[in-house]
Amino acid sequence: MKILKLILALSLLLCLAKMPYGYYQFVRFGALIGFALLAFNSYEKGLTNYMIVYIGLALLFQPFNKIALGREIWNIVDVVIAIWLLVSIKEPQKK
Repeated sequence: MKILKLILALSLLLCLAKMPYGYYQFVRFGALIGFALLAFNSYEKGLTNYMIVYIGLALLFQPFNKIALGREIWNIVDVVIAIWLLVSIKEPQKK
């Protein structure tokens, strides 16, 4: 799961650059799958709080019913979530 968090964080940080629209769609779809996997993994480990956060993030990034926040707010959201993912790589996981 550490690699998944790293990939998600790097993908979100790349959204700060001027990329083709298709990249943002790809990130939305990838984030949906990635956060769903992290939610399931948290559920299996008994980390209910993390599971709820990951489900919320999966819903935020899902590509089917887009949430329009504007580019500036999305950039802030991307950076905050990327930093949180990178920090959470080092956190000990309980079983």
